Amino acid sequence: RLAADLVPEGAGLADVGTDHAYLPACLLMEGKIPSAIAADLREGPLSRARETAAEYGCGDRMAFRLCDGLSGIRPEETDAVVIAGMGGETIASILETAAWTREGEHTFLLQPMTSVPDLRLWLAGHGFSIQREELIREGETLYHTMQARPGPMSALSPGEAWAGRQYRGMDSPWRTEYLTLLLNRTSRALEGLRRSTKPGDAGRLEELTERYADLARMKEEWDKWQR
Repeated sequence: RLAADLVPEGAGLADVGTDHAYLPACLLMEGKIPSAIAADLREGPLSRARETAAEYGCGDRMAFRLCDGLSGIRPEETDAVVIAGMGGETIASILETAAWTREGEHTFLLQPMTSVPDLRLWLAGHGFSIQREELIREGETLYHTMQARPGPMSALSPGEAWAGRQYRGMDSPWRTEYLTLLLNRTSRALEGLRRSTKPGDAGRLEELTERYADLARMKEEWDKWQR
């Protein structure tokens, strides 16, 4: 639902790793988008996508592509690309192998399940600008959705690489919990490293110390903004 809300009105959508194609079907039924491409690496999920489109009467506005990432999608066919439910490194690899993603005016909605900091740093270093980040909670897990576009982005601080950028007035009801979670994780990792006698852990200790200090600064800033 969060990814659907972030898709621009009237955009031609490409849903990479579509599986059942619930996202494009939903947006077509709501009238938010005029057309969609449902893409998947395997025939099984793509067959399920066709079944979904037929069930909800939107098959005439949905194209189906059996392809690896964006390899079967041309830039002029889409305005917005959703890549959700994969690891951050896989998402980065999909974008890297499609050179056209770093040009033009496309919007990319990325929902990594793992390696979230790695994806942030990769985007910042490979011609993408993260325009917006949203957090949503399902059960005990916090999920991220990033809205990115081609363009320059200033370097991320150690804390921003892990927590994303924040700004005054930002509407993010789960951010306090998220920052606290990251601080606790970093603190536990620091405790373990301080007890380590491995020579190679010294650099890691310095890195985590910087991250913890920056996250603490961000948490203090965020708490101040909420008062």
